[in-house]
Amino acid sequence: MAGDADPTAIRALAVSSEDVVNAFVYTRSNPGTAVLRVTPPFHGRMRARLHVYQLEDAHETGAIHIGPTRLLEETVVDSFPALEGTETALEADDPETVRKAHAEALDAWRERAGGAIVDSVVLETAGGPHRVEVKHLG
Repeated sequence: MAGDADPTAIRALAVSSEDVVNAFVYTRSNPGTAVLRVTPPFHGRMRARLHVYQLEDAHETGAIHIGPTRLLEETVVDSFPALEGTETALEADDPETVRKAHAEALDAWRERAGGAIVDSVVLETAGGPHRVEVKHLG
């Protein structure tokens, strides 16, 4: 069934670690949603790319949207440095000190997250769950 709209043709997804991390951070701090998107026609190895949207359109386009939390190891997702946590940990009143500390924590988290891409993910299809390998680029 290569080259069609059937997502069960997919065996592996290639993702950029940077795209996965950027999608996760974007969704945490913006009103839109960032996902990794795979568009038909589907075949054995597909590239999932960063996609930001306000309204979900996967039903109309046939695309598959994969949330970045599904592509990151759970321990990395759980350790995302929230700004409020930085403020509390520092017990600082100086906004610049908090901003710098949070930026450093976020940079360190991004580096860890880039190396914490999962090995496989389950895609929900009309025929039921379909597990595919995840290959990270760069």
